[in-house]
Amino acid sequence: MPQIDQIMTTYGSQLFWLVITFGLIYFVIGRSMFPKIQGTVDQRKAKIAGDIAAAKAAHARADEIEEEYRLAHARARDAALAVTAEAKAKGAREAEAKVREADAGIALHLADAEEAIAAQQAAALTEIEAVAVEAAQDIVARLTPAKITKPQVNRAVKGALADA
Repeated sequence: MPQIDQIMTTYGSQLFWLVITFGLIYFVIGRSMFPKIQGTVDQRKAKIAGDIAAAKAAHARADEIEEEYRLAHARARDAALAVTAEAKAKGAREAEAKVREADAGIALHLADAEEAIAAQQAAALTEIEAVAVEAAQDIVARLTPAKITKPQVNRAVKGALADA
């Protein structure tokens, strides 16, 4: 085959030019482009390292701020609890004073009511006595021919009511 025969005759020449071309590319890239690329990579590494350091510093500052916030929150909560406890105690004292006032008022009303009940009970008992005297005198007059005086019936009714 003629193509294969041609490769063998030009083989050495192609290898020579291949080495020269790759060598030239190596020196051009290695001497001019590589330092620029390496400089850019170093700049990026330095920027990333600086950003990481800044992020760590910001994180540390955020932790400090969070701790300050927690302490302030705890102080505010304690103050609020103290105010709440004081308000609760004050409310209890006020409620207790109002209960005492109400108890005194109720006791006064109760005493007045008991006096009124006692007076009404005495009046009712007097009326019952009068009615009982009249009824007893009327019953005795209807059932027996004997005549009884009002003072006699009154003594008898009082004696019967005292026994009951």
